Amino acid sequence: MKTAADTIAEALNGLVPRIALVLGSGLGGLVDAVGNAVRIPYENIEGFPQSGVSGHAGEVVAGTIGDKPVLLLSGRVHYYEKGDAAAMRPALEVLQGIGIEKLILTNAAGSLREDLAPGSVMVIEDHINFSGTNPLIGEESDRRFVGMTSAYDADMRATIERAAEAEGIAIDRGVYMWFSGPSFETPAEIRMARTLGADAVGMSTVPEVIIARFLGMSCAACSVITNYGAGMTGAELSHTETKDVAPIGGKKLQAILTRVIADM
Repeated sequence: MKTAADTIAEALNGLVPRIALVLGSGLGGLVDAVGNAVRIPYENIEGFPQSGVSGHAGEVVAGTIGDKPVLLLSGRVHYYEKGDAAAMRPALEVLQGIGIEKLILTNAAGSLREDLAPGSVMVIEDHINFSGTNPLIGEESDRRFVGMTSAYDADMRATIERAAEAEGIAIDRGVYMWFSGPSFETPAEIRMARTLGADAVGMSTVPEVIIARFLGMSCAACSVITNYGAGMTGAELSHTETKDVAPIGGKKLQAILTRVIADM
């Protein structure tokens, strides 16, 4: 039986990517920027997690952006699907095993700031883990004590900001707070998150960053803002809204990350 690494190596056909991206809800359009793309459904890769969330394609896309080899994970598995914060660990271990050094993660998020409107893009400079869990729980080695002071690589973040400027696209910086989901936050929780210093909230990304840092990869992450937090407008939140609005900011993020990969 082929291992996951064998399957992906065959798809790469000699390419040696050092950069990989994880695409969140409604952001799968970034795969359109990949040249000579080879797509492999997660279900065809031994041991890969399979998401049941609409808006997540669940496939590996290998190819090039510009002249740079790149690997995309189009779709992720979330903690709320099966209660496993380490659900993405097998996939990230494969990426690390084939030589990925830099990981860029994307997500759809809710804004906690009036000036960070739906359709905006925010580069994450730090996070707050409010989920009550950690993907390294159960890890027995002392490697589990991962330093998170520089969880989001400053050089990678600066490259993203320069790329946004070159593309003429406004980009904000902010702190992302991870809630477990799958229910959306309450107005009281949003008020708490704002008090604690968060700029956006969401249900992903943080566990992958923790795992990636554990594995020795450098990380950057961007949020596409799809809505204001609960209670900020009086409107109810929905996953449909997330999927509908994400492609608006997703087009901006596609332009930014296409340049980022070329610059890296």
